[in-house]
Amino acid sequence: MHAVPFRILNVTNRGKALHGCLFGILLGALAGCAAPLPKLAPPLPAQWQHATAAGPAKPTDLHGWWHAFGDPELNALIDRALAANLDVAQAVERLRAERALQSHAHARYLPALSARTDNPIDPDATASYFVAGFDATWELGLFGRAEGTQREAQGALDASVADLRAAQVSLVAEVVREWIALRTAQQQEQLLTKISQARQQQWQLLKVRQRLQLVSPDTVDRAQAAYAQSEASLAAPRQAIDASARKLAVLLGQNHPDPAWLQVGRQPELGTWQLAGTPAELLRTRPEIARAEADVLRIAGELAIAHADMYPSIGLGASYVWSAEVINNRKISRTPNGIGSLGPVLNIPLFDWGMRRAAKNAKGHELRAALLAYRQAVLQGVAEVETDLGNLQQQEQREQQSMLAWQALQHADRAVQTRVGLQLSSPLDLAESRIAADQAAIELTDARAAHSLAYAALFKALGGAPLPSAEAPKATPAGTAAAAAVSSTASANTSTAHSEVHH
Repeated sequence: MHAVPFRILNVTNRGKALHGCLFGILLGALAGCAAPLPKLAPPLPAQWQHATAAGPAKPTDLHGWWHAFGDPELNALIDRALAANLDVAQAVERLRAERALQSHAHARYLPALSARTDNPIDPDATASYFVAGFDATWELGLFGRAEGTQREAQGALDASVADLRAAQVSLVAEVVREWIALRTAQQQEQLLTKISQARQQQWQLLKVRQRLQLVSPDTVDRAQAAYAQSEASLAAPRQAIDASARKLAVLLGQNHPDPAWLQVGRQPELGTWQLAGTPAELLRTRPEIARAEADVLRIAGELAIAHADMYPSIGLGASYVWSAEVINNRKISRTPNGIGSLGPVLNIPLFDWGMRRAAKNAKGHELRAALLAYRQAVLQGVAEVETDLGNLQQQEQREQQSMLAWQALQHADRAVQTRVGLQLSSPLDLAESRIAADQAAIELTDARAAHSLAYAALFKALGGAPLPSAEAPKATPAGTAAAAAVSSTASANTSTAHSEVHH
């Protein structure tokens, strides 16, 4: 036996009905509202350990970080991807679904009116009745039930907003990564082609020397093997070009790459940038943290509902029923009768109270787990950003050293060209010099790409993406989980964004 519904049915007993209503409201006031939202205590450091040194550049905009490459084609690709990507479109539809539900979450605790009809028949089949009536109910949502329902709905909405944001952040980073990989592979294919041509020239020159008996046959064989290996090395960049172009097509919701992508273009080169943010900004920019916070709010709502289920469900009810008797399948033979009722509606748990308490305790454990998951999300976010900052610094140094090596080999190659022009060196020396310079150029393109990819990984970890559009507004402050005071070292604009209610 789960519950006992109770209603005062006689409209003549209006005084008793009013007393019952007042008694129910008094019970609700005594029981109190839902428990306060738990305080979130994000384990944030005061500052980044691998913070970049301040320079003449302006702080990089988190919502347009890819503009640091100065590549109009990349900018246009990202705009197209945000408009046509299917993962983002799915996230938008899920957000719309949650927003439609959340906007009517309070409707359960508003007055409701329904009409009904019935046609009961006497067991002896001598008469039937036509019954019609109206029922009105109004659940008051006491004991924190209404507030818990609102928290649960708002938490689901906030989670959908975070999921959409995560899809946008991931999409932008993927487009940047594939575009860099595409242009890098194209540059490497050109350089490997030049190396292959130089290897072929070496082979041909050595064959001439072999005929003049100036070199041994094994020297020619090694030159032929080097040429064959250089030709074989062209397969890797060509495969990378095709793979990146097709991945870009998928990201843009297309079934084939654009022909313009396959035309050799400039490799994106990272310009000046500066990270001026603090770790506290992760709380409002990183989608994974926002998702964990939304889970805390949702489960806090479920806990409030489980708590309310331990107490009576109190509401108001009214009905009016009209009945007419039909005898022997003839027309109505008696004057129709009507009756109305008004009074409180109670749903009281009796013998399943232990199960309801167990459900509440279970939700309490789930809420504590959600709080731990929130802290874990913050720690992971900080660790990922710190790792990416350190990696970015190392890749920047690698690119600088690769640039110095390439410049040195370029200078040496020009010196060899001068000696060959003066007939002081052999054309074989010039071919070898050019191969060394081109190999250094390949290393430089690889280092530059790694530097650019480390930059993209950093801003993905920071949650960088365009600002939400009108279709995907941020969660309203009234329904987001409470956040503890952020570290006192946070900037003023950051700390104001993390008050009792996040977002």
